Amino acid sequence: MRRCSHHLFFTGLLLVLSIVRVVTALAYDPMVIPATFTPEFHDLTVVDAERSREIPIRVYLPATTEPAPVAVFSHGLGGSRTNNVYMGNHWSARGFVVVFLQHPGSDESVWKNTGFGKRWKAMNEAASGQNLQLRARDVPVALDQLEVWNREKGHILFGRLDMTRVGMSGHSFGAHTTQAVAGQFFPLKGQCFTLPGLRAAIMFSPSSPKVGSAEKAFGQVKIPWLLMTGTRDVARIGGASLESRLAVYPALPPGSKYELVLHEAEHYAFSEREGAGIGAPRNPNHHRAILAITTAFWEAYLRDDPQARAWLDGAGAGSVLEPQDRWQKK
Repeated sequence: MRRCSHHLFFTGLLLVLSIVRVVTALAYDPMVIPATFTPEFHDLTVVDAERSREIPIRVYLPATTEPAPVAVFSHGLGGSRTNNVYMGNHWSARGFVVVFLQHPGSDESVWKNTGFGKRWKAMNEAASGQNLQLRARDVPVALDQLEVWNREKGHILFGRLDMTRVGMSGHSFGAHTTQAVAGQFFPLKGQCFTLPGLRAAIMFSPSSPKVGSAEKAFGQVKIPWLLMTGTRDVARIGGASLESRLAVYPALPPGSKYELVLHEAEHYAFSEREGAGIGAPRNPNHHRAILAITTAFWEAYLRDDPQARAWLDGAGAGSVLEPQDRWQKK
């Protein structure tokens, strides 16, 4: 009888704890932002004297003046620091410093300075391994400069950044850039771009390597990765197929890996470009799902927020998705 009582007691305790976790997760809402928040951004330039290279950046600041975690974003081919405003506004409203990098040589200058008939040729040439290396090296240079500005009295960024809590993200070519600095293995000698100190990474439209296996490329990743793609996520440049994008998740080691596949989402579903897709109209819920899940991910892994982690690992993500979207975690 005593054993039965103990068994019932512990069963009841586990049930109560389970209910508490569910209630806690439901109480957390990554879409809520202060009604009084006004987005604030500053355009700055990082100078890399060693490479004679200037890297434009746009920094969105949160309302708090205390040091805040930093979320970095790398644009896709032909993009700029002005892209993905909806992410910059929302993430900064949630208390993050958001830094958008612009990569010379694979940014908007590729097509803006080229005649209309030659733009696709120029874009294809810019999607090169050389530009990937340049982009990957832009990231630590920018982070080093942010450290300097964070210590520089009188600078707009003085004391505003918590550089011990940095996450990296990017779309398309920016996803390649993010993969490179967040733990991807490259088979060529000397090609290691992994940055120590990054705490988490988000890839919008990730890709597997064209040479070598995905398991070899991603099997040694050490930090949490969040992957996002869509069932129609193909691009005219680069040749990455949906199969290539979906091969990244199973190749990652288990533990803190996540994947969202948005139903009918095209390559530009993660941007704000209209009319750039291949036929389907934009689904307004896609941006809602993207913002909710990425915000929870940043808060779980850059801020160590237990409520965000419970939302992400529990039923929270499903609450912002549509029935045919696919969400998995491990």
